[in-house]
Amino acid sequence: MEVSVVRQRVHEVLRHSKRTADDRRADRRAQTDQATREYDAFLRQIAVPLFKQIADILRAESYPFEVFTPGASVRLMAGRSHDDYLEVALDTKGTAPKLVCRTSHSRGGDVTQTELVLNATADISAITDDDLLGYVLSELEAFV
Repeated sequence: MEVSVVRQRVHEVLRHSKRTADDRRADRRAQTDQATREYDAFLRQIAVPLFKQIADILRAESYPFEVFTPGASVRLMAGRSHDDYLEVALDTKGTAPKLVCRTSHSRGGDVTQTELVLNATADISAITDDDLLGYVLSELEAFV
C-alpha cells in the first residue's frame, strides 16, 4: 500500500478522534434515528409480510407457527413451545445500529439461543427479502 494512502487514512482517524463528545453523541443520535426509520419500513414492507407468508405455508404443511410483533420486532413462533422462535429486531446499543436475528430452540428442557447480525453495514434499507428469507430458511430446519 502506498505511503500517501496510509498517511491520509491515519489523518482521518486522528481528525475523527479529536471531535468533541457532543459531536460524537449528535452523530450517534442521527445514525440511530436513521436506522430506526429504515427498520420501521423494513418491518412493514419486508419482515412482517414475509414472516406471515412463511407461517401460512408452514400451517398448510401441518406445522403450527404464529407471527407476533412484540415491541419493535417480528417473531415467528412454533405453536408447541414459547421457547421455539425466530425473531428479528433492531439493536441500537452497540457502536452502530444493527439488525439482529435471534433463534431460540428448546429440546428436552434445554434452550439454545443464537444471535446473528443480518446487516454488514449500518444501511438497513439495503437488506432484501431474499436476505431475510435466507436467514429464516437456514434456521427453520431445527423446528420442523
